[in-house]
Amino acid sequence: MTDVQGASVDIPTEDGTADAYLAHPADGEPHPGVLLYQDAYGLRPQLRSMADRLASAGYTVLVPNVFYRHGTTPLGELPEFIDPAADPGLWQRIGPVMGSLTPEQSRRDADAYLGFLADNPFVTDGPVALTGYCMGARLALRTAATHSGRVAAAAGFHGGKLVTDAPDSPHRGAGDITAELYFGFADQDASMPAERIRELEQALDAAGVRHTCEVYPGAQHGYTQADTPAYDREADERHWAALLALLDRAF
Repeated sequence: MTDVQGASVDIPTEDGTADAYLAHPADGEPHPGVLLYQDAYGLRPQLRSMADRLASAGYTVLVPNVFYRHGTTPLGELPEFIDPAADPGLWQRIGPVMGSLTPEQSRRDADAYLGFLADNPFVTDGPVALTGYCMGARLALRTAATHSGRVAAAAGFHGGKLVTDAPDSPHRGAGDITAELYFGFADQDASMPAERIRELEQALDAAGVRHTCEVYPGAQHGYTQADTPAYDREADERHWAALLALLDRAF
């Protein structure tokens, strides 16, 4: 573990400016880059803490506000402990914003995020890695497909709707992926049931993608997020072990 420096940064995109958080080891040297995609609750202290922990392991980590088209983070008020049961209107506010991010917008945004990492003096030359949470797992899977030459590894945790019946379902890009993938699913997650996990694995197998898909028993959707009721310490530590092992293989 090393000391970490973190700072707010702005990333120019085709559609505006994305606010973001950048964390890196405090030694002033370049390190492998990791793009961390948020969950639905957005860029907040919990995700900054996760970026700091990852940076302390020797990586330069970028966490963009993928909802920047709707304003800088935070979008509206979020309590320190986010409990949807205590705020019935929470998903009425977040749902439309999350649903408004299209696959094409996310592709353009990934251009900007990866370009920022490529130009940053704290990032080593070469491909980067991705990790995503909840909706961020979908973004990681899409980015691994649309930017295959720039992604060495990608992970997703408690990701939902990675497989749908839509023509643009994230799993349909499997044939373009060259990165190694890891997914840690929650077995108490209606957004990615067992049959959909099997479909994802079948698509990745057919495309020859190196991958591991694991189901964390007893875990709920959101198990890595310590500021929510879904947090599961055992599952979270398993996630960290799997993520760091993937990054170690990639770099």
